[in-house]
Amino acid sequence: MTDLSQENTGDAALSVRDRHDLMHHEIRQRICLLDYLPGTRLSEVTLAEEFGTSRTPIRRVLARLEDEGLVQSHHGVGTLVTDADIAELEQVYRLRVELTELTARLDPVLPDAKFLAQFNLLVARGAEIIGKGSPRAFTQFDIDVFQALLQLTGNLPLRQTLERLYFQTKRLWLRAAQEAQLDLQEEFRIFQHELEAIQLALRAGDLEAVAHIQRAHISMSFRRLQQAATGA
Repeated sequence: MTDLSQENTGDAALSVRDRHDLMHHEIRQRICLLDYLPGTRLSEVTLAEEFGTSRTPIRRVLARLEDEGLVQSHHGVGTLVTDADIAELEQVYRLRVELTELTARLDPVLPDAKFLAQFNLLVARGAEIIGKGSPRAFTQFDIDVFQALLQLTGNLPLRQTLERLYFQTKRLWLRAAQEAQLDLQEEFRIFQHELEAIQLALRAGDLEAVAHIQRAHISMSFRRLQQAATGA
């Protein structure tokens, strides 16, 4: 059971908002990692018991996930995990491509020594995934990289929008990989090459270059997904 009632942040107990964010993060991760498959019914009672809370906070988390397009509430049925369709999400991908470039222009945050050290660890982790990673492990890794690079903009509305769009599309890649529509080794190799390019740009303090690399990654990744979906 994931009981949040006794968890602490530093010396102070978690605030209501912190608890809400942690539950939202955990359930969203499960959806994007396909632990909860499309069509799965999410029970407020079961989740409340797992997280050690009442149904009201769970209901708010599920409402937030519905607003993000990851679940849908059906009268008389309950809350079901939605499906992710590549054709329906094409416009979301295109918007992600354009907004990513803004991270270097709107309240950019130059990486400090701590950030660079953390990113170096991500690059090293990526090298390990090339050799023995699974589609699920790679997806979790991609999520971690995305959330790290999101710190390079201090513009909160932009960060929130990018995060929302990212998680709407994340399941597409994992499902295609699990269905053997993608060359996993090639996908891992491409992503590692992009990570190393970002690493060099970060060391140079060139956030414009970082944003351009991310933009190209999103665009090309979507093209490969489209080709995989059509058998091209």
